[in-house]
Amino acid sequence: MTIDLATIIKAYDVRGTVPDQLSPEVARAIGAAFARVVAVPEGASRVVVGHDMRESGPGLVDAFTAGVTAAGVDVVRIGLCSTDGLYHASGALDAPGAMFTASHNPAVYNGIKLCRAGARPVGQDTGLADVRELAQRILDDASSVEPVETTDRDSTGSTSERDTLADYAAFLRGLVDLSGIRPLKVVVDAGNGMAGYTAPAVLGTAAGLTALPLDVVPLYFELDGSFPNHEANPLEPANLRDLQAAVVEHDADLGLAFDGDADRCFVVDQHGDPVSPSAVTALVGLREVAKELEAGRTPTVIHNLITSRAVPDLLQAAGATTVRTRVGHSFIKAQMAEHDAVFGGEHSAHYYFRDFFFADTGMLAALHVLAALGGQPHPLSVLAEMYSPYVASGEINSTVADAAAATARVREAYAAAYPQADVDELDGLTVAHWDGHPQWWFNLRASNTEPLLRLNVEAADEDIMIKVRDDVLSLVRTEDA
Repeated sequence: MTIDLATIIKAYDVRGTVPDQLSPEVARAIGAAFARVVAVPEGASRVVVGHDMRESGPGLVDAFTAGVTAAGVDVVRIGLCSTDGLYHASGALDAPGAMFTASHNPAVYNGIKLCRAGARPVGQDTGLADVRELAQRILDDASSVEPVETTDRDSTGSTSERDTLADYAAFLRGLVDLSGIRPLKVVVDAGNGMAGYTAPAVLGTAAGLTALPLDVVPLYFELDGSFPNHEANPLEPANLRDLQAAVVEHDADLGLAFDGDADRCFVVDQHGDPVSPSAVTALVGLREVAKELEAGRTPTVIHNLITSRAVPDLLQAAGATTVRTRVGHSFIKAQMAEHDAVFGGEHSAHYYFRDFFFADTGMLAALHVLAALGGQPHPLSVLAEMYSPYVASGEINSTVADAAAATARVREAYAAAYPQADVDELDGLTVAHWDGHPQWWFNLRASNTEPLLRLNVEAADEDIMIKVRDDVLSLVRTEDA
């Protein structure tokens, strides 16, 4: 049976189990559609393709390559890479790109993250829906699809290979100068993911770069898509425990944890305590804002709507314009480009840089954290406290039968109790009492894929945060009689 591609091609990327959902046949159809929908209309002569450490990656890349070259478009295969390594190649080569990864998902999964030339996003509203529709037609009946116009190009594209790791490492090093920082000991948990490949190149000398004043303690650098030590998803607290213990054991200055495709970076301080991604967003954002102001430019920073209010508070005080956006990398990237923003951050530890083609890179964020820490004498816990003045609940999931009804109950209750609160529906329901006393806000968002409501609460003090959190959860989890 032909698969319904709507089950694996969602708002941001392709994600499915191999081979029942994402098979070589499906990968070939997506490659053919991507070439026709993105590469050929843009006049791109080549597509750059990479993959992570999953065993299924090379075979799927072979199939995808066959689909692209059948449309008359060349393929440059860069082999093993992180997702931000693929974005760098797309930007440096000015070519559309495809990254085969399922990020932190279990070994049976794989997926594809697609981008236009210059690492510009391909999401639901920027071409992915068209790729899905055409790939579905190819799978259902390839003979019904019109042949691609191959004027001024060979009827079949060629395939070449290229090693871009050293260029990627040198590019990142050129954006943040670590040569003058005080010596730091840093534990890096790659989670058997792609940071085990990229960290030695960027933070060490594996790519031929000069040594930095860093003593790197490696944790799970062996590439293994079965993730034998722990899931490569640092957003889950359980997956940080080994890193936290290692930081304390080695008396390190900080720890860095990357997800499977190494585009997200999480930070823990010298005590092993997690530093919130919002605090990292503020820290890195202030560095980028200062650089913009020094160059005589007016800085803009993007943050999603469930980032701490400390982010806009601190960045606006520093002279930046802040833009609040909905959750999701394709939305952030679009806003980054529209506003020519110097930086953007998400609660999920995705960090976006204008200097990195408006794309997200966990490794560049890590370099900024190292530079900020090593450029002054205080421990990371002190720095983190400066950027974490409020109390947050973290994301709390509730399984509900009717997400819309539960959200409506919350909206009605808070409209009646707090008529002066600000309410918006940019992404789910946000109710904010930030301009009054006591200060609090919450956001309630429905999952795109599961019967879940996700709650985030922040307040000026813990008692208020707990009260708002518990009040909203009681409304969410009380079904209508």
